[in-house]
Amino acid sequence: MEPQLIHQGKVRDVYEWGSDLLLVASDRVSAFDVILPTPIPDKGILLTQLSRFWFEKLGHMTPNHVISFDLPDDLDHDDWMLRTTWCRKAQVIPMECVVRGYITGSGWKDYEKTGMIQGTPLPKGLRESDQLPAPIFTPTTKASAGHDAPLTEEAAIRHVGKDVYDELKYLSLSLYTEAAQYARNRGIIIADTKFEFGWIDGKIHIVDEMLTPDSSRFWPAESYTPGGPQPSFDKQHVRDYLLTLRDWNHQPPGPELPPDIVSQTRDKYIQAFEHLSGEKLNLLA
Repeated sequence: MEPQLIHQGKVRDVYEWGSDLLLVASDRVSAFDVILPTPIPDKGILLTQLSRFWFEKLGHMTPNHVISFDLPDDLDHDDWMLRTTWCRKAQVIPMECVVRGYITGSGWKDYEKTGMIQGTPLPKGLRESDQLPAPIFTPTTKASAGHDAPLTEEAAIRHVGKDVYDELKYLSLSLYTEAAQYARNRGIIIADTKFEFGWIDGKIHIVDEMLTPDSSRFWPAESYTPGGPQPSFDKQHVRDYLLTLRDWNHQPPGPELPPDIVSQTRDKYIQAFEHLSGEKLNLLA
């Protein structure tokens, strides 16, 4: 049996494997919803193995779609080793479940204009990168192409229904809170993250990736200083470089990344994995 490619995302290629799926994480990197032509070596391995760590660590909180992080015995694709998630099919719920523990990114821009984030009132006088009084749930649509659109609570309830919304909000905030506390003890602040959920056998499961540098903002706790942007362990390094390019309008095709940006970004992914998991992967330099 040969896997059948059924979807190619920005980072992951999705293959049908009998009644299951194989999610193969590539080394592609995207920014501003554009896939860049320069890959980050080993990125797919680091994303998959960090997801593996979190799925196992937080598995007691909610079921997930994972069957195994090992390849099926009859699959001959050595280049997929360590970068493949063998999982059950799910009916994906069309909402990105974003949790923010700190005020940054689009949330900071929204707060500057309105004093709120997606309709959630916040105290006056917050600085960029300040910790919020409590984590907030700020879901978005799940766009098949282009940008996801932010949803107020009322719009999100209309989008998925109140019972589903309430369960997704509870699960997302619970997962973030436990992960953020663990990560802070490992020297990393999880500023925000997003989860995806789907239906399997009538129950909500967490799907796709989990708490990786592609779905989260990771900041080093030792250098955290609110009042401006923070250094990070995620692809913000790539975004920051791209923002210096005056001749790129954030539309395809994306620009090539210089070798030093590639190397520094790869190092950030490695540091995030090692800090959080306490493990070391045998990656080629």
